[in-house]
Amino acid sequence: MNKIFGWSLMVAVAMLGVSCGNSTSNATGENAATDSALVDPAQTAKASTGKVEFESPVFDFGTVKEGEIVEHIYAFENTGEAPVILSQVSASCGCTTPSYTQTPILPGKKGEIKVSFDSNGQVGKQQKIVTVVSNATNGVTTVQLKGEVLAK
Repeated sequence: MNKIFGWSLMVAVAMLGVSCGNSTSNATGENAATDSALVDPAQTAKASTGKVEFESPVFDFGTVKEGEIVEHIYAFENTGEAPVILSQVSASCGCTTPSYTQTPILPGKKGEIKVSFDSNGQVGKQQKIVTVVSNATNGVTTVQLKGEVLAK
């Protein structure tokens, strides 16, 4: 029984080796490897992409008293040629909470990122960075919230 199984396995491996040496052909009988040469790399590099442009990427909230919550909306436009999808928006500090447009932003349309900053325990000059990750040509961008928090 083992001899029959061993013999069948050797035949299967030999057949696999022979079939791997064959090239595939397309409908015209040409080698399939030459089909990829018909695709112009310059054309694939020119694929449409979106672009995120913020109206104002920096917001100075001035001076607030400790405990106040500062909110600001960063508006942006997709100035590219394809929809932009924001995949991640994160803040540099737990005191700053972003929310953002969840749907694709079509070319020429606007989206927004709303940032809420809780000034509790944040006395002094403040600069909070919110990082925006998307499928746009400028795939990683930032917006900034800054100002000063005075003690209670």
